[in-house]
Amino acid sequence: MNKSFCNDASVRGMGRIVAFCLVVMSLFTSCQSYKKVPYLQDSEVVELATQQKNLYDAKIMPKDLLTIVVSCTSPELAVPFNLTVASPVSVAAGNTQLTTQPTLQPYLVDNAGKINFPVLGELKVGGLTKKEAEQLIVEKLKPYMKETPIVTVRMVNYKISVLGEVARPGTFTISNEKVNLLEALAMAGDMTIYGIRDNVKLIREDADGKQEIVTLDMNKAETILSPYYWLQQNDIVYVTPNKAKARNSDIGNSTSLWFSATSILVSLASLLVTIFR
Repeated sequence: MNKSFCNDASVRGMGRIVAFCLVVMSLFTSCQSYKKVPYLQDSEVVELATQQKNLYDAKIMPKDLLTIVVSCTSPELAVPFNLTVASPVSVAAGNTQLTTQPTLQPYLVDNAGKINFPVLGELKVGGLTKKEAEQLIVEKLKPYMKETPIVTVRMVNYKISVLGEVARPGTFTISNEKVNLLEALAMAGDMTIYGIRDNVKLIREDADGKQEIVTLDMNKAETILSPYYWLQQNDIVYVTPNKAKARNSDIGNSTSLWFSATSILVSLASLLVTIFR
């Protein structure tokens, strides 16, 4: 009778130990997991007003496509400097005659950073911002025009790519030629639960064709002060998957951890009960 009572007490004691261990592991795991989820933690240490003085402005790179519009109060003077090509126009049903209208011909920046501009010839625009390129063309046009022209430069193919553990991976065209890392993630539907926030890869190619891979930690607020926070054209953002995704795409990290912990504790409890019998 006493032996049976002792065995029952031992089993109940082991059960309490197992339950306590499960609770402790649950609290510890939830705390650790949460710290890896929020973006830009410790934001109070970043003083944006004093550290980020200049607004980002993209620079023209080789293989960029540019549209350049020259205008002035006398439109006929600007015509030789606006390169156009004919493009088809949609026609009404039943009309078999097609007409065309002129559209701007984009300029492809070559590997040396140059474009071939009408009348002016080769212009080195690689490495310049849009504003700098506009000022350069204005200065070159002054000998040919009686008045100061207005020059507008736009990048036609400004795009970035986001892939990996995001909801909607893909390539995105940026119309305003300015995008940061958080905006890029937002366009891709944000990271999934399998994405590692502190191991986001940025792949960038410079004007000389040299590629670099940079690791960014989205948990840290200091990331927004990084020179890689503002994306350049043709940047690739890759969100690294965590180990749970690598093991099983159908089971999340927390589920796998719970299965493992429960299995170990059940085995331990069974072993202890067998020993104390």
